[in-house]
Amino acid sequence: MKLVIFAGGYGSRLSEETQKIPKPMVEIGGMPIIWHIMKYYSLFGIKDFVICLGYKANIIKSFFLNYNNLSKKIIINLKNNTIVGDNFLDDWNITLVDTGLQTQTGGRLKRVKEFIKNEEYFYLTYGDGLSDVNINELTKFFIKENKICTLTAVKPKNRFGIIEIDKSHIVTKFQEKPTNDWVNGGFFIMKPDILEYINGDDTPLEEEPMRNLTKKKEISAYKYEGFWQCMDTLKDKNYLEKLWSGGEAPWKNW
Repeated sequence: MKLVIFAGGYGSRLSEETQKIPKPMVEIGGMPIIWHIMKYYSLFGIKDFVICLGYKANIIKSFFLNYNNLSKKIIINLKNNTIVGDNFLDDWNITLVDTGLQTQTGGRLKRVKEFIKNEEYFYLTYGDGLSDVNINELTKFFIKENKICTLTAVKPKNRFGIIEIDKSHIVTKFQEKPTNDWVNGGFFIMKPDILEYINGDDTPLEEEPMRNLTKKKEISAYKYEGFWQCMDTLKDKNYLEKLWSGGEAPWKNW
């Protein structure tokens, strides 16, 4: 099975990092977040990746083209001109597709049609979110529901502190709490039929295609209340880094 990863956006809300590199290349624990995503999916036997590039595409291309040189251990034999490294991606198949600078998410998906059109179903995720959702259980749910699309519904923490104020203007309660609303957390599974709902480059996947699928009752939601975190801001990035450096990263099962 194949995993399509959206990795072409500007990441403007994380401009501290993305002025120089695309958001999927922002590092957590010394490796780009896109690597963490791919590493996680590979635990479930998904090792065929289609990466939709756009903004600063060459940086992502260069990373994978030079991946073996990032090995922690490199042995060079000058006489035989051979290089041996710790190759921990040797069983991954990676297709890098430049899907345009201004292309919307739906358009990016349609531009990689040739790589997914013959699949029974495929996985899709954003290049800036991490979770420990069980992909095997998600797949079982998708097969059981038998819809064109399954998305992972999550309850992220509210970005704003919830406060209570008394009559004297004194804050009596300050709390960051999860929202009560389910939101689209990505981690999709889709049938190639989804492509029929996308008009072209200017189509955001999350708008007209999803609305039309909803009207036809062709989207199922896998409710997941475990760990999920997107990396929209520097605060998010620092939080993920803290989890990783403290040995508490829920997605690290390798």
